[in-house]
Amino acid sequence: MSRIGNRVLTIPNGVEVKVEAGNKVSIKGSKGELQATFAPVIEIKVENNTVSTIRANEIKHTKQLHGTTNSLIQGMLEGVSQGFVKELQIVGVGYRAALAGNKINLSLGYSHPVEYIVPEGITVEIPKPTEIKISGIDKQLVGEVAANIRAYRRPEPYKGKGIKYKDEYIIRKEGKAAGK
Repeated sequence: MSRIGNRVLTIPNGVEVKVEAGNKVSIKGSKGELQATFAPVIEIKVENNTVSTIRANEIKHTKQLHGTTNSLIQGMLEGVSQGFVKELQIVGVGYRAALAGNKINLSLGYSHPVEYIVPEGITVEIPKPTEIKISGIDKQLVGEVAANIRAYRRPEPYKGKGIKYKDEYIIRKEGKAAGK
């Protein structure tokens, strides 16, 4: 039994949910609008300011889609009402970021600067040259942008240099032992 799929989601104030034919869900809130199409084996009901998902049968694949559909709808509800934020920190001497229009210029110790073009629907702020704040209404897109930026220079385990999530803990290794 899917416990996550059986959750009844409450619709936040100021958010409007529509379910159209073919399980197309559109959710509109103060931050924007999101749309998604879900599998027809999951029935999506909107009633009395709540959203519930009901699966058609007990096949394993349907059970898997049940929880996934419920979680995706919850993410959409949260995104259009509050939004999502990921924060990155840049650690290392001379490592920094700068915003130029819709491009992030990263100096990460390479012989060339790295440019990252910010996709539409994502807002990037750089309060300090060593901090990047990524925000948007689509949870998957915010996480993907943060992961792509982090992938340019992942934190290394000896000095911790690189780009890391703000709350990430880097497990440190001991360096070479001095000669005996």
